[in-house]
Amino acid sequence: MRADEAPVMWFRSADAGYFRAMQIPLRRGRLFTEQDTETAPPVVIVNETMARRYWPAYPNGEDPVGKRLAFGVTHRVPPPNPEPTWITIAGIVGDVRHMSLAQPPLPEMYLPFRQSPQLEMTLVARTAGTDPLRFAPAMRAAVAAVDREQPLARIISMEQVAENSVANRRFSMLLLTLFAGVAMALAAVGIYGVVSYSVTRRTREIGVRLALGAQRSDVLAMIVRQGLTLALAGAAIGLVAAFSLTRVMKTMLFGITATDPLVFGAVALVLTGVAALACYIPARRATKVDPVIALRYE
Repeated sequence: MRADEAPVMWFRSADAGYFRAMQIPLRRGRLFTEQDTETAPPVVIVNETMARRYWPAYPNGEDPVGKRLAFGVTHRVPPPNPEPTWITIAGIVGDVRHMSLAQPPLPEMYLPFRQSPQLEMTLVARTAGTDPLRFAPAMRAAVAAVDREQPLARIISMEQVAENSVANRRFSMLLLTLFAGVAMALAAVGIYGVVSYSVTRRTREIGVRLALGAQRSDVLAMIVRQGLTLALAGAAIGLVAAFSLTRVMKTMLFGITATDPLVFGAVALVLTGVAALACYIPARRATKVDPVIALRYE
């Protein structure tokens, strides 16, 4: 295998309580314990994406737990680490979108902190209550009690982390929502104006029907039914067009689909209701006019 073909994955150092604090579920095997020290046999925990990629039979066949892997070996001459360090997979945990909500989970493995210490670490604490930042002074004091020279910066809640990761997309969605609202209002006004005008133009026809003995309720029902037929046909065409354009929205949504039946149905119902009112109001007004006056209407 050439160096550019070697598997690439992310690795993180974590202690025994990290997974519980972050609520990362354990799928198989075990989590780190206090016994995973620098003198203990090296172990690693992998995520499900890594398990599925390098053990394709997982989870219904082959179990990666107990298998060994080595990393840090290159094919340069001479290699910087000619003797690979074999590490046993102790467990498999759920995937975490560390980079972005829009980016799918990457193959990741977690190493015990005492076996693989890092220069920069993140301290994670699970708190009670609705304001986790009120525990910031206590966290600073806890770190200072261990090492007064250790800097502690960028204290942030997980809610803020999630909000920052989607801030740009949320702004884009806000603009799209405003534009959609304006478009919805313009569509409703336009539909009402056009349909109402077309019904008003039929005032003479309504007068003729009434003069010939037609019932006002029958004429009103006919006008509304004809208008709803056109409105339902337009709504069906609009739903098909909207459904075909939802692929543009998929990259901006998380955890929901772009083809929400409730939203599609609500928009079609509102516009159809506007068309029904646009038929009903002028038709009802026209049926109340004296047939003689309606016949003179231009």
